[in-house]
Amino acid sequence: MSRVLLRLERVGKDYPPTVQARGRVRAFWQVLLSGRSRGGKRVLEDINLEVRAGESMGIIGANGAGKSTLLKIITGVLQPSTGTMAQQGTRAALLELGAGFNPEYSGLDNLRMNAAFLGMSQRQVDQRLDDIISFADIGQAINEPVKHYSSGMVVRLGFAVIASVKPDLLITDEVLAVGDESFQKKCIRWIEQYLAEGGTLLMVSHSMYQVQKLCHQAMWLENGRAREMGDVFDVTQAYLAWHERLDAERSHVDQGNAGAYYGVDEIRIEQADDDDGPPLIPMGGRLVVTMRLRSPDGRRPVAAVGLVRADGTPVYGVTTDFDDYHPGQGPEGQYLARVVFDDLSLLPGGYAVRGHALDPEGLRLHDTAELDFTVTGRSRELGLVRLQHRWEPVEPDECEK
Repeated sequence: MSRVLLRLERVGKDYPPTVQARGRVRAFWQVLLSGRSRGGKRVLEDINLEVRAGESMGIIGANGAGKSTLLKIITGVLQPSTGTMAQQGTRAALLELGAGFNPEYSGLDNLRMNAAFLGMSQRQVDQRLDDIISFADIGQAINEPVKHYSSGMVVRLGFAVIASVKPDLLITDEVLAVGDESFQKKCIRWIEQYLAEGGTLLMVSHSMYQVQKLCHQAMWLENGRAREMGDVFDVTQAYLAWHERLDAERSHVDQGNAGAYYGVDEIRIEQADDDDGPPLIPMGGRLVVTMRLRSPDGRRPVAAVGLVRADGTPVYGVTTDFDDYHPGQGPEGQYLARVVFDDLSLLPGGYAVRGHALDPEGLRLHDTAELDFTVTGRSRELGLVRLQHRWEPVEPDECEK
């Protein structure tokens, strides 16, 4: 069994009452006399966590749940009010933009200092300097003061140092969300390679895609407590479902009527076979999708239709407001919409059509219904759709140009 790099047992964190001067004085004397303050605000409570070498753990939760406070305790920036923590091995953290950088010094000077703080000798820094600068990819700005850097450049410099050290435990707190897309991809590729070589990751992120991509385990923090912990897909899917219910509740409140929302009462594929199983549509055939929508207030909802592959990969989507189409009014507050694909260019395989009901402004998704269907045909083409094309002869003399 791999060694434990990090273990937290019943860790809690209280912030003393410091809003008023009297509270600050009381907290000061409590710390002097007993080593800790009493009262105030509890931001973490009874956190138990164990991270072994080679594992990857994501910490998720809404703003204010205690995620960043937990990472600051793990990295030693803060001391826990209760509980114990034990660590082994080397660690490196990217918690806040510019943390550990002297803004008056150049990027190169900060690079050397941070590498030394992370345990690299002067000789090692000199040997890896070109690779670090290349990874950061900030050009001549490496010789300018860090105070002139953009937030993205600071992240590039900080991550480049971390990448050169390859610690036993890497800790990140949402910093990758700041860099540009190409650098984010570079960092993710590096983290994937780092994990493949036995590295250990502890990350905080609001991106469930990144958490699912990089982590095997996850902890969901809510109001300072661990609400769920376990397999990354189980935890993140529970968290997303909670958010969806929360959004639905807020939507109902916004409408001023509990339970009032724009819904999809029915979605169907016209002219489909009546046999059991998903409707069969020939490749290049006609796909007709009809939706029956519900409106709680007499306003006309926006309808959206999306086509996805059986594994959930999006293929195409369109909304009525984009096409200036207005669903027709039906009985009892219902609206009808129909979209026709006359020449369905999907390649043979399993698909689903998803119908969505949005508010009249087209800003909030209220309801979704889904129906599977199958595209039939004989084709050796690859991908999702068939694109019109043709092959042309190439004259030999064209190859010499």
